[in-house]
Amino acid sequence: MKNNLICLLFIMTGMFACKKETDPVFDKSPDERINEALSHYQQVLTSAPYGWRALVYPAGVPGSVYGFYFSFSDANRVQMFSDFTATSTNAVKESSWRLKALQQPCLLFDTYSYLHVLCDPDASHNGGQDGQGLGSDFEFAINGAAGDSVWLTGRFNKSKAVLIKATQQEKTAYYQQQINRSIDSIGAILTYFHRLTVGSSSYDISINNFLHQITFTWIADGKVKTKTTGYTYTSTGISLSPAFNDNGITISSFDQVKWENGAINFTAGGKTASITETVTPVAIDYAAPKRWYEYAVQNEKYWATDGGFHVNGQDNAFHLNSLPGYAFLTYYPQINGPGTDLDLLGFVLRGDDGNIIAYGPGYSAPTYTSDGRIIFNDIGFSGSMPANKTPVEKTRSLMADPMGYYLVQLRPLTYAMVSARDGKSWITWQSF
Repeated sequence: MKNNLICLLFIMTGMFACKKETDPVFDKSPDERINEALSHYQQVLTSAPYGWRALVYPAGVPGSVYGFYFSFSDANRVQMFSDFTATSTNAVKESSWRLKALQQPCLLFDTYSYLHVLCDPDASHNGGQDGQGLGSDFEFAINGAAGDSVWLTGRFNKSKAVLIKATQQEKTAYYQQQINRSIDSIGAILTYFHRLTVGSSSYDISINNFLHQITFTWIADGKVKTKTTGYTYTSTGISLSPAFNDNGITISSFDQVKWENGAINFTAGGKTASITETVTPVAIDYAAPKRWYEYAVQNEKYWATDGGFHVNGQDNAFHLNSLPGYAFLTYYPQINGPGTDLDLLGFVLRGDDGNIIAYGPGYSAPTYTSDGRIIFNDIGFSGSMPANKTPVEKTRSLMADPMGYYLVQLRPLTYAMVSARDGKSWITWQSF
């Protein structure tokens, strides 16, 4: 018993003799460590001899990517270019930047710049949505840096971005206005469908200049395949992010892009390539015409468009808005109810008691062809022709083209109806 008490006394003496403090895990305070991190990133950003090129992926537009060039100074000024538009590609803009500790090191662009354009809530500035633009960011958390790259995440929308040390050639390309935007000439190809040929392979291709997206459509094993990828502009053409892959073909860029003789010519994946006009798409949706028609019949709805036909590069080619009181154009299948035999291409006018279908040509049931076209059968005119009859007559004549139309479903309730005669006329229908 006595020995046990002696042992207990030694144990208690040892316990009280211990320090009531622990050795720190770090040899510096949190403030010291964060200040060192900020100083480190300041040195990283400002010491790149030729600045930085950047890829920004707006969270609000999955699959899109925009290219930037930044040159950071120790005076917390940054010169930048952006490939969002031709103007921002060629005109340098200077604004302020700073690093700040906000739970982690952050890179902030704190005066309006090309980066802010992607976030602008006025959708007319960027083609995005009112209130949020393209859902991008101008304040970024720094996730880390290694080698020639710095990785960022937007603080508000969580957009991803990466900074990559630029080469002297890349810096010169921006400051000397040598960025190649020849791919934008695709707008001068007047057909709705555009044919991409790479070596012996062919694709339908559409390019959205606002969203920096390219969509490839093709046939593989008898099935329609579609792939959309983002792109940025380079001194030789465009760079795809991510690269496009198809059956052993990898296309990471379009190089030596030129607009010549009505086509865009370039190299892709080491092969000669071109984008040309075409009347007939590679991938025809054979079921689309009947699906378009029967949706309206089965749901007792109609299809509508504001501007009528696009023809030879001109929207609202027949100036339907010149018609007195014009509201919109509608195609109303079986207007007298399901099972009846009258369709109407109705010109809708604004009236004191609301909109009314005032006049328009009537049709019997459409004809569907085995090669994926719909043909409209004009059987007469309903109502009184307006005094300014040219817009109506031109619309009626084009609608009744015996070559008919291909239908392309763009969204669940939106279709493009494209002339099968020359591919240079189309109308976009929506249902609500």
